Amino acid sequence: MRLRMEKFIKEQQKEIVKVLEQIDGKKFRVDEWQRKEGGGGITCVLQDGNVFEKAGVGVSVVYGTLGQAGIKSMRVNHKSLGGDAVPDSLAFFAAGLSLIVHAKNPMVPTVHLNYRYFETANPDGTSSAWWFGGGSDLTPNYLFDEDAIHFHKTLKDVCDKHNKDYYPRFKKWCDEYFYNKHRSESRGLGGIFFDDLDAAVCDKENTFSFIQDGLKAFLPSYVPIVNKRKDMAFTEAERQWQQVRRGRYVEFNLVHDRGTAFGLNTPGPRVEAILMSLPLTASWRYMHEVGPRSREQRLVDVLKTPKQWV
Repeated sequence: MRLRMEKFIKEQQKEIVKVLEQIDGKKFRVDEWQRKEGGGGITCVLQDGNVFEKAGVGVSVVYGTLGQAGIKSMRVNHKSLGGDAVPDSLAFFAAGLSLIVHAKNPMVPTVHLNYRYFETANPDGTSSAWWFGGGSDLTPNYLFDEDAIHFHKTLKDVCDKHNKDYYPRFKKWCDEYFYNKHRSESRGLGGIFFDDLDAAVCDKENTFSFIQDGLKAFLPSYVPIVNKRKDMAFTEAERQWQQVRRGRYVEFNLVHDRGTAFGLNTPGPRVEAILMSLPLTASWRYMHEVGPRSREQRLVDVLKTPKQWV
């Protein structure tokens, strides 16, 4: 599974980068890196493009020893990790693809995706615990219902192909996870999110198939939205609203996101790759308010009370 997951995510990285380059007209910077503690990755980033202000598609395949800080961070959601007591260290393997796209035009939504496989090992090298996690979510600055419906329907079709319970369960999980508690609002319009598909609840081969279909659904879920919105006119006030919304995005990633915390607590972290998801520009305006019955207020209302889009 380690080798198959690595091969698959590297193939998908190349395909996604190729399509995004075709849309933007500018090439990604490709950084291949090695982690002295074990493993490495490929980080592809496009900055200040024609369509995308910042787009990052990163693959990491790392292994080694997880220290107590990383174990404690992960045990919040995986109680059995390491046994009854928290061990001093734990051998692990992790492979995943993460991507983020922040567009220049405020009418184009931000999108985030991550699919990953994690495994711990016994002292003799045999597999101990394993699980898959991932999902994809949409974060617009301005609400276009047809975009939200298209994005969610694409994800629902993938889920329904494998398990009819997946979409309602993972959609709810996404709404609850990507939530700025200190703002009492969702980060965006959600999508699907899951973090513990393991031997206790699923079959490894069937789950890997679901992971593959989910990642392959990214381009059909997002590219039509980009093509529809990237050339729309916008005002400076709408651009400023985009900056405010990006500030909220940054708040979630730095305050609440478990992936960021895990990455920074892993020995030998590559900080540039971990913080790839942050936008090139953002702003924090003191006591910023939107007009009643405005397009901005309509988005805020939905962020306060998530909708069922399909």
